Amino acid sequence: MIASIAAQRLHNQGITQTADRQAADVVAWLGAVQAQEYPAARWALALRMPEGTTDAAIERAIDDGRILRTHVMRPTWHFVTPADVRWMLQLTAPRVHRAMAYYRRQHGLETSVLTRATAAFERALGDGQCRTRAELGNQLERAGSLTKAAKGIPLALLTIYAELEGVICSGPRRGKQLTYALLADRAPRAPRLSRDEALANLTGRYFTSHGPATIRDFVWWSGLTVADARRGLEINRVPHALVDGRTYWTLGGATAGRTRPKTVDLLPVYDEYLVAYRDRDAVPHKASAIGSGPRQGVAFQHSLVIAGQIAGTWKAVRNAAGVRIDVIPLRRLTGPERRALARTAARYGRFLGLPVSLSIA
Repeated sequence: MIASIAAQRLHNQGITQTADRQAADVVAWLGAVQAQEYPAARWALALRMPEGTTDAAIERAIDDGRILRTHVMRPTWHFVTPADVRWMLQLTAPRVHRAMAYYRRQHGLETSVLTRATAAFERALGDGQCRTRAELGNQLERAGSLTKAAKGIPLALLTIYAELEGVICSGPRRGKQLTYALLADRAPRAPRLSRDEALANLTGRYFTSHGPATIRDFVWWSGLTVADARRGLEINRVPHALVDGRTYWTLGGATAGRTRPKTVDLLPVYDEYLVAYRDRDAVPHKASAIGSGPRQGVAFQHSLVIAGQIAGTWKAVRNAAGVRIDVIPLRRLTGPERRALARTAARYGRFLGLPVSLSIA
């Protein structure tokens, strides 16, 4: 039964079930996609889209504002759609603000500093302007009293605060630099919902796209409370089943489409399949064969996943010939698994638009 949960998650997340999805469709289906590792997060979207999807196509969707990258849950960067960003922030931002309060106090960022900095960002981004974080820091330096918060961690905390307040979000790239823009410009028609409507929406999205999952899983993913989770499940009337002593909830599932025959995947670090769950009976996060320290587990590295289970780690190394994928399996791979891995590696090369080679330790 545990193996069937992993298979259902792969299907519902769109990894083994393909459909004609655009990048924004994937983000909307999942609700939000963790995205602090920006290039890896783009590959996470491509894995859930038709084969042949390129990194450049996903970058265009982000530059055009069809996908926004902002702080909305836990806290960390997430991809969200313009249609979802307002109601989601209304629901999740108060909890994230409480989580960030300690760090703001550590850096002397009192409420008056937060509000003045947010107002300065809003002025700097007026008239459709897009600016880098460093340029926003320059605006604070001009304000005089905010000079000490114009760089480093204090500046990062101030931009996160402004994101959570619904004032700024990601803008288009400028060369290789990421920028900020006004949320009002990037999502001018973003709807607002009542709290129950927002809770029902987020809970429904999660247990449809990530299910089967536990209440602890949703609480971890969303940053909301157990009471919120139970209320959302109640509103959606989500069915549940007891499997090996745990209660798993799932609502609907992926729409009809062709199931991919392959069972070998190169999942990026912080992929939703790995990071969106607190209870790990279905997909255990074993200790990695490489690395050391408290973040050694494969959840914090690119993961080789076979039949829904973690089977090793991988990394991509750029070189003069293109890109080399180095795979370190946790067990010996079979011949069919090696061939499926080679096909997946080739898909990654097409995603990047580069020749690819594969090395298996």
